[in-house]
Amino acid sequence: MTSYDVLAEVYEWLISDAKSTPPEFAAAFADVTRLLPANARVLDCSCGTGHLAVGLAGLGMQVVATDASAAMVRRTAELSEEFGASVRTVRADWEELPDHFDDATFDMVFCVGNSLHHAVGARGRRAALESMSRLLRRGGRVVLTSRNWELVRARGSRLDIGDRLVRRNGRDAVVVYRWEIAPQWEDEHRIEIAVAQVDASEQVLVRSELLSCWPCRHDDLDVELRRAGLRTESSTFDPEAENYTVVASRI
Repeated sequence: MTSYDVLAEVYEWLISDAKSTPPEFAAAFADVTRLLPANARVLDCSCGTGHLAVGLAGLGMQVVATDASAAMVRRTAELSEEFGASVRTVRADWEELPDHFDDATFDMVFCVGNSLHHAVGARGRRAALESMSRLLRRGGRVVLTSRNWELVRARGSRLDIGDRLVRRNGRDAVVVYRWEIAPQWEDEHRIEIAVAQVDASEQVLVRSELLSCWPCRHDDLDVELRRAGLRTESSTFDPEAENYTVVASRI
């Protein structure tokens, strides 16, 4: 599985301006979090640098944040301390989640940031979704975000260079994506992501990581959710949009 240990140090440059703080990140999911009971138990199982987990904790939820990357878990713990948020952090990949938590522990599970496509193939996605499903109480919901892989594959292998500087923590950077699109859907695809920071002396520091991913079609994801015991309640999928969100409930 992809580590993200290098990109963990610069991941904030990959987060959109609209979600650049924990409160803003949590607010982006207000349409689903308003469905939760008071003091809800929530799992962010692809927590990244912790913006969503810390934002949810700020709303009074009991939050657990997990990630396969030890560096991401560390950054989440640091952000939690910075904001004075109560977030439990655990390093675990999706298949390890049932080793750490009892079945039906959570009211909602988040898997956002286009994370699921890093699971290895259809088998890996099924295992990840089954783990999330097991940890949800009956009627609880999983919230997923995904790239529109139909669009990504249609554009083919390419180099995407950001057309503007992105400012985070008083520093500017340019973000570059290099896409290696495999011939078949089920084959391993690769994305190299580079963050080129420009410091005050105009020196450029580049951090990059080559990530593996296994995309799936929107319709296939719906089938895999059902097989994991989850019923799709809503989807924002649009053939022309870059990303979409799926909300599915535990049957």
